[in-house]
Amino acid sequence: MDTNPFRFGALALDQAFTDRQRELKQLRSDIVNGQDVVIVGRRRFGKSSLVLRVTQEVRARRVLVAYCDLSTTPTKERFAEKLAKTIHDDVASPLFRARERALAIFRGLRVTPRITIDAQDGSVSFGFDVGHAPADVDATLESLLALPGRLGAERKRKVALVLDEFQEVTEIGRNYPRLMRAVFQTQPEVAHVYLGSKRHLMRRIFSDRNEPFWRSAKQMELGPIPIDQFADYIRSRFAATDRSIADDAVAGILDLTGGHPYATQQLSYFVWEEVAEGAVAGTGDVARGLDRLLESEHNHFSLVWEDSNRTERLMLLALAGGPARVFSADFRRAHRLPAATNVQKALTRLTSRELVARLSRGTYAIGEPFLGEWLARFAE
Repeated sequence: MDTNPFRFGALALDQAFTDRQRELKQLRSDIVNGQDVVIVGRRRFGKSSLVLRVTQEVRARRVLVAYCDLSTTPTKERFAEKLAKTIHDDVASPLFRARERALAIFRGLRVTPRITIDAQDGSVSFGFDVGHAPADVDATLESLLALPGRLGAERKRKVALVLDEFQEVTEIGRNYPRLMRAVFQTQPEVAHVYLGSKRHLMRRIFSDRNEPFWRSAKQMELGPIPIDQFADYIRSRFAATDRSIADDAVAGILDLTGGHPYATQQLSYFVWEEVAEGAVAGTGDVARGLDRLLESEHNHFSLVWEDSNRTERLMLLALAGGPARVFSADFRRAHRLPAATNVQKALTRLTSRELVARLSRGTYAIGEPFLGEWLARFAE
């Protein structure tokens, strides 16, 4: 039995990775050149998949790449633990074949970590106990942040440090953006790659002249994949499993998703499930696939609805019909929206939850894939 060729919910790797050739080339060149880059895009637009794909390629060129996800480091101590592990696994271990030499670099830190070696697989983990003076923890993290650059310079190897969900640094410590910038600006041999899904926070960090990271990195905005390129991908993936898909069905999928990477993979997955081997997917299969998709997302969208107040619900229903200039008196009157100040409050919360996206000044649209279709069918 053929396996469904579409994937969603996990990183898009290998054949599941779609296009992005221009972004791949740019980011690969930036990392090799030691250029700092900030990658911004909505959730599930493939930022992590893009970086992982480039990471595989530049490692083949002997670039050392350390990756740390700040969404899993809510405290300074946890940040130090994750950072120490990725430096050990991805930088120190490739440079020093002997384990003792790789571990020795962590013994001069202000706070000495507990180092644990798994007896079964030999993996190394680090622990930094709570209770140390904040200044000591800060000094320890400062030393850890400086390690990749120092090790790369000593061994004449290029290094990249990838910090995913970088906007969370402000939650770890109020002074951490300033501390990190002070370290990073002295590391020309390290390419720092910053990823973030909360665009308003990332813009503030990198575009506000009062912030330490102001204009410190090249900015890359990750948007939808071009429709014609995604169309070719969908056709090729169907053909790889002895099925085909009609042009109007491909157009139907992309009309619903707008080239959103996650949404297109997700809907294509459900459409493929409707098609027998040797058959051709048509618009009816797209409609049935969308039905199955909305059934699978019903609990998620129900929670979104329940977590929204009255004004937010009215705004979501108003935008379910498509992008709109939401502050116009006619629009507010037609959809029974309150005063513009209350509309702004609702939009602020909806955009922070990434349910709504701002397209231009005053124009907004539903940003969560398929939420508009669900609202049209099920919202009361």
